[in-house]
Amino acid sequence: MKIVFMGTPEFAVPSLKALISSEHEVQAVFSQPDKPKGRGYKLTPPPVKVTAEENGIPVYQPQSLKKGEDAERSLVLLKELAPDVIVVAAYGKILPKEILDLPRYGCINIHSSLLPKYRGAGPIQWAVLNGEKETGVTSMQMAEGLDTGDMLISKSTAIGEDETADELHDRLAELGAEVLTETLTAAESGTLTPVPQDDSIASYAPMLTKALCPIDFNKTAQQVHDQIRGLSSWPCAVAEIAGRRLKVYKSTLKGRHFDLPAGEIADKTDLTIVCGDGYGITFTEVQAEGGKRMKTADYLRGNKL
Repeated sequence: MKIVFMGTPEFAVPSLKALISSEHEVQAVFSQPDKPKGRGYKLTPPPVKVTAEENGIPVYQPQSLKKGEDAERSLVLLKELAPDVIVVAAYGKILPKEILDLPRYGCINIHSSLLPKYRGAGPIQWAVLNGEKETGVTSMQMAEGLDTGDMLISKSTAIGEDETADELHDRLAELGAEVLTETLTAAESGTLTPVPQDDSIASYAPMLTKALCPIDFNKTAQQVHDQIRGLSSWPCAVAEIAGRRLKVYKSTLKGRHFDLPAGEIADKTDLTIVCGDGYGITFTEVQAEGGKRMKTADYLRGNKL
């Protein structure tokens, strides 16, 4: 197969690498434009671009595929390349109908949820935030709606009790590469069986914002634990503890009931806080303002409460 790959962040890299090591031909890669990062705002290429250039694959970074000169040039280029399929994985841009209809096998998207649940930009984080026990990856035939196309192949995986969104992200990225490989094999052999999504059970996973960060200890210990896991490591849950503002990256459930009001420190030796249901949440990895991310035990050695 001749393939054009469209992707931007780290999540898409395993899928691109799987294509590069396969018998398929990756003709070109489309990725988001370089963005300034760090204190010096140095222009930094996205991970997919880096991987493509390391493997000698041409990279294109249009500002838009829907309007303007960039869109026109991109459409002309794609018509010249005439790919059999366009593979999309966390690209971050909307594809117009002219592009969706261009390839022989259409455009296939790798989405990090078990569709139709968690359509949108933050499916991994919201699955954790909502306390889901299971998630997965779905390949779908792209349509004009947001993650509304027919489902092709999906694989599920359990979410660990203490697993963070970052940790789950890395596992789903690898699972996405597996799903993509199986999907392309089935497409070539004509054995794909597209299944329409049931819109009545669909849910949406919007982009995360810092408004989600403050921890409300009136919630149950499980809800606070899910919040910490789901927001790790960005935008990160935040708590005011003993007059100090802490970012909280990891936690565990204490599994013990305390006869104390919500928000009280139940155990100063390991930083266990009482939640609204009387059970404790123990912070295991934190960062103080102006400090570095560290294990809570290391933080407590230098910061007596």
